[in-house]
Amino acid sequence: MDQQQTRSIIKATVNNRNPTKTSRVVRGLADITVAILAGGLGTRLRIVVPDRPKVLAEVSGRPFIVYLLDQLAREGAQTVVLCTGYMGEQVENQLGTTYEKMALRYSHEASPLGTGGALRLALPMLASKSVLVMNGDSYCDARLGPFAGWHDAQQAMASILLTKTSDTRRYGRIDLDKRGSIIQFREKSSEMGSGWINAGIYLLSRELIETIPADRSVSIERETFPAWIGRGLFGYRSKGKLLDIGVPEAYARAGLELETACRGES
Repeated sequence: MDQQQTRSIIKATVNNRNPTKTSRVVRGLADITVAILAGGLGTRLRIVVPDRPKVLAEVSGRPFIVYLLDQLAREGAQTVVLCTGYMGEQVENQLGTTYEKMALRYSHEASPLGTGGALRLALPMLASKSVLVMNGDSYCDARLGPFAGWHDAQQAMASILLTKTSDTRRYGRIDLDKRGSIIQFREKSSEMGSGWINAGIYLLSRELIETIPADRSVSIERETFPAWIGRGLFGYRSKGKLLDIGVPEAYARAGLELETACRGES
């Protein structure tokens, strides 16, 4: 499928959305700028999706990132900054400058900057006091408005949305105290067991984003978050289920899993 056909699918998705569902908007994100990390190289997925960035990989006939945009539209988001990199021009060409009532803006990295570096590069576009950050290659069906409300109530500097899984081996796990403060990140291991994992959705104060080093590659997961322990870093225990398309096996399951997740949100 070429870019023109994909753009037509995106337009049809917006025009044909169920008006009853669209009207059920929660205004919790109206004053929060959203940043979607969409610049990954997608090396592991390239064997099955060789001709486009992974955020445009088709799932049930639609670009994956459209599911994230639908979720944000339901939650009342107004401004979305897409942090692009590898084949980033395809993302901008296909999505354009608006989606439903949301303004889409683009921050493009000329060379790979990692998740933290891409976010730091986009800082001039991130206008709100707290910024909602989403990984562009994963989807969690958690409600984002209540997450934002909880973040404010905790007076957190940074919050990671968590989901519970019966097997943390692929992800590592996160330990918290009773209040929800993060006290430890555990690396991936061969030890099987349940636990709380990072769902790839964050609320970060602009003040903390400013502390990320500029003009170099930074991993927010491996470098930035561990450095923020004890500085107002919290974990929000959600009931959402996580799916991602980062590897071919997960991508093959994504259609059925997304259909189930979106049906549960409606």
